[in-house]
Amino acid sequence: MIKQEKIGITSFTLHIIAMLTMLIDHMYHTLFIDKIWMNGIGRLSFPIFAFMIVEGYYNTKDVKKYLGRLLIFAFISEIPFDLMISSTLFFPNFQNVIWTFLISLCAITLIEKLKKLYPDNKIKVFFVSGIIIIIAFSLAMTAMTDYLGYGVLTVFTFYFFRGKKWWQMLGQIIMLILLNVFFLGAFSNPFMELGNFEIPLQSLALFSLIIIWLYNGKRGYNNKYLKYSFYAFYPTHMLILSLIMISRY
Repeated sequence: MIKQEKIGITSFTLHIIAMLTMLIDHMYHTLFIDKIWMNGIGRLSFPIFAFMIVEGYYNTKDVKKYLGRLLIFAFISEIPFDLMISSTLFFPNFQNVIWTFLISLCAITLIEKLKKLYPDNKIKVFFVSGIIIIIAFSLAMTAMTDYLGYGVLTVFTFYFFRGKKWWQMLGQIIMLILLNVFFLGAFSNPFMELGNFEIPLQSLALFSLIIIWLYNGKRGYNNKYLKYSFYAFYPTHMLILSLIMISRY
């Protein structure tokens, strides 16, 4: 009997979409600041990456190595990130997005260990998990990582509402509305006009859920070199865009 493949898009495809939308957004910030539509497209990238961080946790064979890779590339990406946002080699007031993901993943790892330590004490797990999330949120806010503590909460949205049951999808919608319209929207200067209303461009991040829900749980094309090229894309493209931007002025 022929085994049917699941309909949908793979992890490989999600990575490509996330990287392309991020590239378009960063091109807007560095080279095409008058093309506001590019910033709108870029709003799709972060939720997809946040979703993949959670999926990566559940699919990795070694969480410690996963955390280690994020730590290494967080350091590698800092100078290209600083160049892109400030045209300087050192800008301590804002940190790249991998730090946001690293903080989130550390918190998820602690919560999962807590669940294993106290499988019959759900009340203790609940309250200690809440403390861990508050600490992770506060750390991202204090360190001023990209997307701040709201980025951490975005990752936790896909952690707590992981799956495609109606209540999980509803939870994702509600949380992304709260985070992208009411919280992150306040940090977003560009607004869209809809009739007599103005909504933050950041609210377009909600459309990323359509792409995420098409995920079929498969890796797709994958090998070791491809995995590291995905990591390397982040600092590499920022460095190239920054050098082009600086050469213009």
